[in-house]
Amino acid sequence: MHESPSHQSALSRRNLLTAAAAGVAAVGASTALGSPAEAGGNSSHRVPRDQISVQLYTLRNQLSVDLEGSFTQLAAIGYTRVEHAGFVGRTAAQFRAALDNAGLRATSGHAGIPQPWNAETWKRTLEDAAIVGNKFIVHPYFGTDAAGPIRNGAVYRAFAADLNKAGELARRAGLSFGYHNHHNEFLRQDGGERTGFDILTHDTDPRLVHLEVDIYWAWRGAADPVDLIEKNRRRIKQVHVKDMNVGSGFADPGDGLIDFERVFRRASEAGLVEYIVERDDAGSPPRTPAQALDTARVGYQYLTGLRY
Repeated sequence: MHESPSHQSALSRRNLLTAAAAGVAAVGASTALGSPAEAGGNSSHRVPRDQISVQLYTLRNQLSVDLEGSFTQLAAIGYTRVEHAGFVGRTAAQFRAALDNAGLRATSGHAGIPQPWNAETWKRTLEDAAIVGNKFIVHPYFGTDAAGPIRNGAVYRAFAADLNKAGELARRAGLSFGYHNHHNEFLRQDGGERTGFDILTHDTDPRLVHLEVDIYWAWRGAADPVDLIEKNRRRIKQVHVKDMNVGSGFADPGDGLIDFERVFRRASEAGLVEYIVERDDAGSPPRTPAQALDTARVGYQYLTGLRY
């Protein structure tokens, strides 16, 4: 998903360039970004329209300008569901009312678990999720601290324990709790072979913590999303459909390098039930806030037209 201001500063230009180089190297070494024709034959598989969503972080600047109007335009594009990233200065009830008026459902939402862990604080977050109507609640970011990217496996193990606690409370509240990756999780920990992502997936209970794989950030972390599916079968309920341009920056879905068809052919194996359009800089300078709606439109049209 997104990078909040608190951790954007932690990613220096040097870190970004290093990650970009790693991502491009992985692309060059793999067939994952190759032509869909390499799979051979034609297929009638398509993304179900009612499983297409958009992460509202994509439209954060535009929502601040016109929340209700933006929701109306998303519905006109064809979206029926969204994934929120906060309530844009509204209460949960006010945010839900705006969604209802536009005919949208916030089936999913991003909300960070308390650190240090606090069960009562998390319960209040879950109460808001219920008001908004979420089915999924997803922790959006981990992998850095004040010193930069985490390379201490003990930190990941402690966080995994907190994810399990959050997942258990979410389960009791009738919600499916997930974890959303960026690229830092794919760094090796303690000088060994295990990555932070390896630790998180091993130490969390699949019954309590599902995965929301951000396909772009996985590539930036030099991780093939198909490999992630093979290692985490039936656990990846959601994906962020975010594309990568030739400079390893962001692109509208379908306009970049990533071969989403190759990933989506494994949808059943993964356990996918939600395909979420996202672009982190869709409405940020030099783009205008309203251009985020263009990204939402391009993403929806790409997913509805895709055959794999």
